[in-house]
Amino acid sequence: MNDSRLFRRAIALLLMMLTSAALAHFLRPTTFTADLQPKVDLEQLLPRQFGDWRELPQSTAQIVNPQQAELLSKIYSQTLSRTYINSQQHVVMLSIAYGVDQSKATQLHKPETCYPAQGFEVKFVRPATIQTKLGTLETTQMFAALGQRNEPITYWMRIGDDVIRGGLPQTIQRLKLGLFAGTVADGLLFRVSSISADTANSFSRQEKFARDLLDAASPSLRKALVGNAG
Repeated sequence: MNDSRLFRRAIALLLMMLTSAALAHFLRPTTFTADLQPKVDLEQLLPRQFGDWRELPQSTAQIVNPQQAELLSKIYSQTLSRTYINSQQHVVMLSIAYGVDQSKATQLHKPETCYPAQGFEVKFVRPATIQTKLGTLETTQMFAALGQRNEPITYWMRIGDDVIRGGLPQTIQRLKLGLFAGTVADGLLFRVSSISADTANSFSRQEKFARDLLDAASPSLRKALVGNAG
């Protein structure tokens, strides 16, 4: 192959690289959906009492934070943890994480990938649903254990206006909003858990807790928690 042909191939390759870089730059969304809607303020939006549930401010139940504080502040714009109790003395721990930027580097982290980093053994992870007045929510049930602590967990993720389940739908939703809507989606992780080895009753109570919360929620809170479903 002569020098002139090598030179032409090198120029063509360079042009392709420059074109790809330019397209990546101009196609990168710069509008945040969080800027196009009312500001989410978890502390103000979440009621401290609803249905048969009330906040337990001095709870001895330890809500696990499966991520380090430095990582939390990098990924999420807001986090909120509270413990609630009902008239039958059943306790549910609530943890919500909200992020205005669901780009790949700062997207929501699923509990089953975070709990093991804190020493928990994840016994199982399985898909589930919660039937609400707003429709069917796709959720995930998980059971984690650390020593004598057994923790059944129910969670869902909202990306943009949709509740999604799993890593692939999370990526598809992010790309769909970025490429076709030209926006960077916000996202929210809603997690409830209990300290118990009785997974069946724990999951049932967690489902009721979530349903009661959505029934009592203001339109702004429902929008923040479940997007279009609210």
